[in-house]
Amino acid sequence: MTIITLKAHKEESLKRFHPWVFSGAIARMSEEPEEGELVKVVSRDGETLGYGHYQIGSIAVRMLTFEDEVVGRQFFKGRLEAAYQMRKSLGLACGQRSNCYRLAHGEGDSLPGVVIDVYGNTAVLQAHSVGMHVVREVMAELIVEVVPDVRKVFYKSEGTLPHKAPITVKDGYLIGAFEEGDDLAVENGLKFRADWLKGQKTGFFLDQRENRLLLQRYAKGRDVLNMFCYTGGFSLYALRGDARMVHSVDASERAVELVNGNVAMNFADDKRHEAFAADAFDFLTQIEGRYDLIVLDPPAFAKHRDAVRNALIGYRRINTMAFKAIRSGGVLFTFSCSQAVSPEQFRLAVFTAAAQSGRRVRILHKLTQPVDHPINIYHPEGEYLKGLVLYVE
Repeated sequence: MTIITLKAHKEESLKRFHPWVFSGAIARMSEEPEEGELVKVVSRDGETLGYGHYQIGSIAVRMLTFEDEVVGRQFFKGRLEAAYQMRKSLGLACGQRSNCYRLAHGEGDSLPGVVIDVYGNTAVLQAHSVGMHVVREVMAELIVEVVPDVRKVFYKSEGTLPHKAPITVKDGYLIGAFEEGDDLAVENGLKFRADWLKGQKTGFFLDQRENRLLLQRYAKGRDVLNMFCYTGGFSLYALRGDARMVHSVDASERAVELVNGNVAMNFADDKRHEAFAADAFDFLTQIEGRYDLIVLDPPAFAKHRDAVRNALIGYRRINTMAFKAIRSGGVLFTFSCSQAVSPEQFRLAVFTAAAQSGRRVRILHKLTQPVDHPINIYHPEGEYLKGLVLYVE
C-alpha cells in the first residue's frame, strides 16, 4: 500500500476530520499510486492519519476513515448500514407516500465519492471518484444486503466520474434488469418518471423534496412559472396546491415531454398547465406582470471554482429579470445548486439583483437540501443547494 506523507502542519485539517487531502499538502509518496488506489496518509512525524482513495487532481485523497482500520467489504457495509438506519429512523426509508430517497450522500455519510438514490426496488449508484468506481460491484452487492426493498442496482457514472486513469466507464445494471414500472418514483403521493437511463443526475432531483412541499403552501390562487422545470417537480406541487395556472419552461424538448407526461399521470386533462421549450433568458424578457409565483432552479452555473465569477453574473442577471417581471405581491423561489458558489456569494448575487430591479423585497425563507442529503459538519463544502423564498412588493 502506498504511504502518503504530508508536509509539516498539513495534518491539522485531517485532525479536524476534514475529508480531503489537497495535492499541495503532500511532501512525498512511498511509490506512485494508481488512481483509485487505497492509500495510507501519515503526518511528517509518521503518525497514521487514516486511509482514503487516491485520485489525480487538486483533491489528491478522499479520506474514508481517520482510524487505523481495515477498509474492505465489512467497512463499507457498516457505512451503508449507518446511512440506511438514519433514513429509516427519519421515516424516509419506510414511508407509505414516498418510495424514493437518497441512501448515501458522499462526504455527508462518510462515503466520499459516491451517491446512491433509491427508487422503489432499484438503487442508482453513481461514482464521483475512481476509488468508488473500483469498488462499485462490492457496493452494489452490499446495497442489496442492507436495504430490504432493493433488488436491483443500476450504475450511472459515465457523466460524473472525473478521471485521468485509462479506464472505461459504462452505465448499466450491476444487479438485475429493468422491468416495466421500475422507474415510477412516488414522492409525497405524487408520481414521476425517474429516467436513470438517459436523464440528469440519477433520474430525478430528490434534493428539492421539502422545498417543493413548501411551494405547494404558497401556490393557492397564484399564476405559477416554473423555470428550468426538467421533470416538473415544482409544477406538480403547484397544481396540487390549487394554483390558478402553472407554466413549465425548459430549453430541452425532452424535459417538456417528461413534465407533460408527469402532469397527465397525476392530473389528467388538467387545463391549468402548459409547458414550453424555450431559453430561460429569452422567456423572462416577455412575461412582465404575468406571474405572481416564479421558481428559478437552474442547473449548476459553476461546476468548478474557475467558473464562479461567470456563475455569479448569471445568477444576478436571471434574478434581476425575475424581480422585474413578477407581479406586485409575488413570491420568488430562487436556487443555486453550484457547490463552488458559497451561500454568502449566492445571497449577495440575489440581493444585488433585487437592488438593480428597484423592487422592495423581503426574505421569507432560507432553504437548503433535505435530511437525506446531510452535510458533514466537518465538511461545509457539502452544502451545495442554496435557496431563498422572497416576497416582492
